[in-house]
Amino acid sequence: MTARGIDFIGHEDWLSSSPDLNPLDYKIWQHLEEKVCAKPRQNLESLRASLAKAAAEIDMNVVTPVIGHATIAAIRPLFEEWLERRHGVLTFRLTQVLTGHGVFGRFLYRIGREETAGCSHCEDRPEDTVEHTVEVCPAWAEHRRVLVAAIGGGDLSRPALVEAMVRSETEWDAVTTFCEAVMLAKEVVEREKERAAAFLPGRRGRRPGRRGLRRDPRPP
Repeated sequence: MTARGIDFIGHEDWLSSSPDLNPLDYKIWQHLEEKVCAKPRQNLESLRASLAKAAAEIDMNVVTPVIGHATIAAIRPLFEEWLERRHGVLTFRLTQVLTGHGVFGRFLYRIGREETAGCSHCEDRPEDTVEHTVEVCPAWAEHRRVLVAAIGGGDLSRPALVEAMVRSETEWDAVTTFCEAVMLAKEVVEREKERAAAFLPGRRGRRPGRRGLRRDPRPP
């Protein structure tokens, strides 16, 4: 990641170590396996149908708070379609938007990489979340306009984005393009802030790595 310029967050805080990277992983898959594999399945279609049924019936209380309820809630209604799609790849920056684990003020503050959760692109510094970045922040207005035109609607919530992604390859690519452009720009700003902080008198700058998680029960 350092070679790609992503050096302002320690490796243990990035997506490869995040329980939100794949919201259907770890405890979710364990739960589905217990439900679906309780009895033998005769064919792939039977397995798919049982898996989709089990996913639709997941009790959110089974999932620990760190797993990423917002991501699960976005994918679960379309779980069967998500499994059966024949297009789309989850890129690094697309995954940041789906999970909330990435260059968002709330997440950076939560892992100790920022002093506040405010948006660096807004004068009034509202809390920088996935929803703020994708739906509200004026810095990304043109990217947002292109995305809305591509997916044919103004709803840019995570469930709506997932629905568009599953619907067609064209819409999946539109969402991916938006995420790549916006998250890359946010990464550039964050790196510039890191470099500037390193030269402040009396400060050594923020080094990559964990500085202690701040307690925040809300999903990213």
